[in-house]
Amino acid sequence: MDKAKTLNLRRKLRVRSRIARVSGGRLRLSVHRSSKHIYAQVIDDVAGRTLVAASSLDKGLRVELKTGADIEAAKRVGQLIAERAVAAGVTKVVFDRGGYLFHGRVKALAEAAREAGLVF
Repeated sequence: MDKAKTLNLRRKLRVRSRIARVSGGRLRLSVHRSSKHIYAQVIDDVAGRTLVAASSLDKGLRVELKTGADIEAAKRVGQLIAERAVAAGVTKVVFDRGGYLFHGRVKALAEAAREAGLVF
């Protein structure tokens, strides 16, 4: 692997190990951002399955968003993942930024999810 991928993987694993230590059995809100879209999932690591997911590719969001790669799209995905999680009975999660800095789109998604009812 090239150096950038190796460093990104190490950072991601470091964040994931810290989350595992402090989670206390809570579910994990995982975020992935690409150059064109942003994705979020609520994952149960004990059972190894995804409970709810949302992304800027969802049909309802694709129509109303100009692009999936801006802060507005991240806010809408954050609201959507929180609404779906609360509907599934999940209110407390641990935020997994996935090696990305807590800045920009990742921060906007987290703040929108908090405002919509998720606690982390």
